[in-house]
Amino acid sequence: MNIITSLEKLSKSKFRASFHLKKKDIEYIQEKGWNIIKDHCFDFISKRLAPAIIENDGKQTPTHGHPVFVAQHACACCCRGCLNKWHRFKQGINLTYDEINEIVELLLVWLHREFDAYKEIKVDDKKNAKINDKKDIPIQLHLF
Repeated sequence: MNIITSLEKLSKSKFRASFHLKKKDIEYIQEKGWNIIKDHCFDFISKRLAPAIIENDGKQTPTHGHPVFVAQHACACCCRGCLNKWHRFKQGINLTYDEINEIVELLLVWLHREFDAYKEIKVDDKKNAKINDKKDIPIQLHLF
């Protein structure tokens, strides 16, 4: 899987491109740190997508509530059907350790991009909005 190519292709989908991290997601990442977020990615993919047969496939990933869930939908890694359609991971076969790691890496790159691009919008009044560049957020991209 070429991550850059995959992200470019996904960005052309109106549905996939509609997913973005919210302030609470950014705060969660800041609070937990990137190592914990990586662990969560690996755990969610290993338990919810890696098995060959998933009883609630297509419904196992919420659309919000955790930054990784948002990333999974944005990256079409939310169910085995989407994994097959977008990334050609065959259904009905357990994902390998290497395939899980590829998916985790894709999710982390998307999360880092969203984290780095995050802008907080403060509404001063109904007519004006200020954009603050969140310069106090440390930016690091250390995936593996």
